[in-house]
Amino acid sequence: MMISELPEQALLQRYRSQGDYTDCFAIDVPQAVSHAAFVEAFYTTGVFKLERALLSLLAACPSRDAEARELAAGQRERFSAWSVEAHAPGQLLMCDLAGSMRSWLMVLEAGPGTRLYFGSAVVRKRQGGAFRALLGFHKLYSRILLRAAAARALRAG
Repeated sequence: MMISELPEQALLQRYRSQGDYTDCFAIDVPQAVSHAAFVEAFYTTGVFKLERALLSLLAACPSRDAEARELAAGQRERFSAWSVEAHAPGQLLMCDLAGSMRSWLMVLEAGPGTRLYFGSAVVRKRQGGAFRALLGFHKLYSRILLRAAAARALRAG
C-alpha cells in the first residue's frame, strides 16, 4: 500500500488541476485483476457494506451487491449515493449526490500483476472545517477500503 501521485491519465486530474483536494492510494497485487473485478470487489467488501448500510439508513440510498456487479459491468449509472461521472479504459469516476466528492478507481498492468488505484476529490467549496477535521479519518479509511478491495479481488481470482 502506498500513497501515490495521480497518474497523468487519471480522471481525477481535472480536479487536481483546478485546485480541489485530491488523494491517490495504490496497491500492487501479484495477479491480473480486471477493472470490472476491482470495481465489484471494492463496492462489495465488508467494510464498504457498512458504508452502504449507513447510506441506506441516513440518506435513503439503499444498494445491493447485484447493483455493484452491474456498475462494474458498465450496466448501471447510479449506485447508492453516487452516479457515474466519467469512465475511461480501466477507470471509473463517481460523484456523490451533493456533487461535492468524487471517488475514482483505476487498474494498470504492473508486470505479471496489477496496480490498483483508489482516489478521492473534494471540491473547494466543501473544504471547510468539518472536511479538515475528518481528513485523517478519510485517509485511513481510504487505505482500509483499498486493502479490503485488493484482498477480495484476489480471492475472487
